[in-house]
Amino acid sequence: MLNAISNPRAALANCLTDAEFPELPNFQRGKVRDSYDLPDGRRVMIATDRQSAFDIVLAAVPFKGQVLNETALFWFEETRDICPNHVIDYPDPNVAVAKRLEMLPVEMVVRDYLTGSTETSIWPMYERGKRLMYGHEFPDGLVKNQKLSDTILTPTTKADMGGHDAPITMAEIIEQNLLSQNIWEELAEKSLALFARGREIAASNGLILVDTKYEFGVDVNGQITIADEIHTPDSSRYWMADSYVAKMEAGENPENLDKEFLRLWISERCDPYKDDIPEIPEETLMAFSGKYVKLFEQVTGRNFEKPSGDQSIRDRVRDSLARAFPCYFK
Repeated sequence: MLNAISNPRAALANCLTDAEFPELPNFQRGKVRDSYDLPDGRRVMIATDRQSAFDIVLAAVPFKGQVLNETALFWFEETRDICPNHVIDYPDPNVAVAKRLEMLPVEMVVRDYLTGSTETSIWPMYERGKRLMYGHEFPDGLVKNQKLSDTILTPTTKADMGGHDAPITMAEIIEQNLLSQNIWEELAEKSLALFARGREIAASNGLILVDTKYEFGVDVNGQITIADEIHTPDSSRYWMADSYVAKMEAGENPENLDKEFLRLWISERCDPYKDDIPEIPEETLMAFSGKYVKLFEQVTGRNFEKPSGDQSIRDRVRDSLARAFPCYFK
């Protein structure tokens, strides 16, 4: 196999796009993660290199799944004193073994800036003239990407595969019995505390944690637990701190290290909610991959260890699963 580090085409060809292994039971496919629910209450989650935007799987991005998995591991360790997480083990750079939870039906989105490009983001709504969003009043005269006066919660419903998340207010969550008042208050408190920790660590590494989303579940003991991922470039927006003011003064978008790079590339070429999304060029996918790797290294202070290229990522993942779960791989 060609070296997947120095050769972009080899890296693209070696992307992990399918993590279905018939040896493991109860396979489920998400937009990015493939998972298996084991009979003993564990869930095996494999972060693929599939790239989604605007709730559509569009392409594959080299090293993306590994970046997501290892970034989440870093943040789960850095926040475990605030909220327990679902992680049990990481048997492979792309694989997490977790406790299976009863997932709560609301995504907790925390925001510090007036920005975004999706239907649930506050800037597109504000630009269309809305001033009451998610139960928050916004004054006239604000500009894109400016810092909000306060950190806010903007929860959304959780859409099924292929659907779109929808804005919802705290009052609506309670009225519709999606969460009890007590559960909402606990989620709100934990979400704001997690975000504050993330903002602090990001700032110490020259980054602005702009916004993020959290997913929570309840374990067998009734304990609220954070699940899925935390502060990854898929679930969060990050900007470079040192260029933010200059970019704002020039009327330009901040330098980002997250999925917004791809969202903006698409939005400049079509309406992603109405038009067919054009094919993404190889050089754009590689630039996107570079941003994810840079984010990992900057936020964690660690070097990113890319796959050697001697073995396909899929084969390596299968070997790791066979070692971790020998009873299934006989």
